[in-house]
Amino acid sequence: MDKYRLLQTSVTTAFKALCRPVVSGTDKVPGHGPVIIASNHLSFLDSVILSVMMPRRVKFIAKAEYLTTPGIKGRVMRELFEMIDVIPVERGQQSDSVAALAPALEHLEQGNIFGIYPEGTRSRDGYLYRGRNGVAYLAYMTGAPVVPVGLVGTQRLQPPGSNVIRPARFELHVGDPIQVPKTGPKHNGRMRKELTNQVMDAIAELSGQPRKDTYNQSPSAEKDSERG
Repeated sequence: MDKYRLLQTSVTTAFKALCRPVVSGTDKVPGHGPVIIASNHLSFLDSVILSVMMPRRVKFIAKAEYLTTPGIKGRVMRELFEMIDVIPVERGQQSDSVAALAPALEHLEQGNIFGIYPEGTRSRDGYLYRGRNGVAYLAYMTGAPVVPVGLVGTQRLQPPGSNVIRPARFELHVGDPIQVPKTGPKHNGRMRKELTNQVMDAIAELSGQPRKDTYNQSPSAEKDSERG
């Protein structure tokens, strides 16, 4: 059994025993071909949860610092992220930038699943923020259906600012795939915006979160902008 399957089996068993998660709709994920999993983002552990709960292997973008953080916390993060598929992205590089999405595009074109958080970073106040257009760019370029996911309560597993992981009940709800025509580069900003809004509306319905019509920004990005 490879590391991914070992992680999926062991972590799923632990989640079920300790957290009693409510999971619905995973059978809606297409069984073959490229798929984009688009989820809200509440916890550092969301990528691990989605990886072990989805019926197919999912690749994610992750901040490079997750793989280079020193100390015990860094070791734990490296162990987790080395067991799942991640594309390291340097701090300050937007998750919907062309440079960040190039590997994701290649991954989808090979018929695989890519997971993305359209908000770009975790919500620390529980609101669902505006989605960035990277999810729509990938969908139009590849024709991959977008499967919306709503996570509920995962922030309780590791509250913002805490290094402690604790058992807590959470929910994961998968919605109906949003079918997207493959246009390649023959799409425009209006099309990307409309599709992104459709995806965020679906996520909001699944997660039950209140909305904010602004973009979310991570504390590290805010510090970088203040230094600049």
